[in-house]
Amino acid sequence: MSDKAGVDAAVEALRAIGYYLERDRQPTHRVKAYRRAADTIEALPAAEVRARRRAGTLTELPGIGPKTEAVILEAMDGAVPSYLTKLEGSAGALTDEGTAMRAALQADLHLHSEWSDGGSPIEEMARTAHRLGHKYMALTDHSPRLTVANGLSRERRLQQLEVVAELNKKLSKELDGFTILNGIEVDILDDGSLDCDSEILARLDLVVASVHSKLRMASEPMTERMVKAIANPHVDVLGHCTGRLITGGRGTRPESDFDAEVVFEACRQFGTAVEINSRPERLDPPKRLLALAAEMDCVFSIDTDAHAPGQLDWQVYGCERAEACDITPERVINTWDRDELLAWTAQ
Repeated sequence: MSDKAGVDAAVEALRAIGYYLERDRQPTHRVKAYRRAADTIEALPAAEVRARRRAGTLTELPGIGPKTEAVILEAMDGAVPSYLTKLEGSAGALTDEGTAMRAALQADLHLHSEWSDGGSPIEEMARTAHRLGHKYMALTDHSPRLTVANGLSRERRLQQLEVVAELNKKLSKELDGFTILNGIEVDILDDGSLDCDSEILARLDLVVASVHSKLRMASEPMTERMVKAIANPHVDVLGHCTGRLITGGRGTRPESDFDAEVVFEACRQFGTAVEINSRPERLDPPKRLLALAAEMDCVFSIDTDAHAPGQLDWQVYGCERAEACDITPERVINTWDRDELLAWTAQ
């Protein structure tokens, strides 16, 4: 195996291990260890990696420890690393339900990259989405006010548009026409306005609007706040509508209080999809509200809200909940092909 082929195999193995650890919700530090090791050796000339391997000095590199070194050595020898084999062997189906809906999905419309609070480059998220069977995806990094999530300023947003345009030229050739849609997860401000100017929103393919602040607002003003955002002609999807957290490292958080019938009627009238958020710590909206939205003839978007490649596989959790509430694929906007979705968001 050539120097470059061996290093490429090692990088691929390290990233695959990170993917399976993310998918299995393992601690973040474990995932980052393998991703950091991949970044380290990918940045070096292949000949240097091979020379260090011969000299036994790989662990002198930043982010390379005994476990990641073992993966690198096995991969460079042309073998599938034993740890990766173990993870692949134990990676069964996340759930036995939702498979029909998952098979109908063509995209994920809510995910984040390292440009905001995600952990991976846009291209890696795109390649993983394609490998999982998607034909396109919407990149929805945060808006500027959410500084804790490294929200994008106007200047960075414009820069990202250029980066995505160049990536699409490359990926459409390499991945059978796969396309990254330009999107945003925009904050719904306290008065229902959006944390992004209209000129930028008009240039985007898809807008997910979510409440991230003052989640304990009283029901009446919260309802008014959400309806104003839903009525905004730029908004396509209402993200994780209750804001609840039911498990995970951030602890738990109760649902926001709002008049669900009024909010879902606004979604129906203004053609805004209700997101079925598939993150295990969210699973938002809860089933009673999901069933209500279904009864009220809303349309839906089943999304992962992924912040790392391995989390893109979580979409089946939302599919399971959609099927449990008798939501059919034609009412889920990301079962539509790209052109049909873009025609809908442009209306």
